[in-house]
Amino acid sequence: MDRSLVSVRAALVLLLAALAGLAAGLLAVLAGQGWAGSVLYGLAATGTAVPVFNQVIAPDPVDVHRRLQGKGGDCG
Repeated sequence: MDRSLVSVRAALVLLLAALAGLAAGLLAVLAGQGWAGSVLYGLAATGTAVPVFNQVIAPDPVDVHRRLQGKGGDCG
């Protein structure tokens, strides 16, 4: 098994989105919101950050080359 479960790019996108959601939730707690509202703010920030970071971070050139050759690669 030489392929990883998740590409480095996908892991980076998800990590940055999770950090953005954590920051938003923490700011909501510090602003005096309740825990439930803060969790919802964090989840909403995470959900909206995923497509943003997906567009900002350039795709891996190896995956682009594989797709152009028709050999597959990451889905998405």
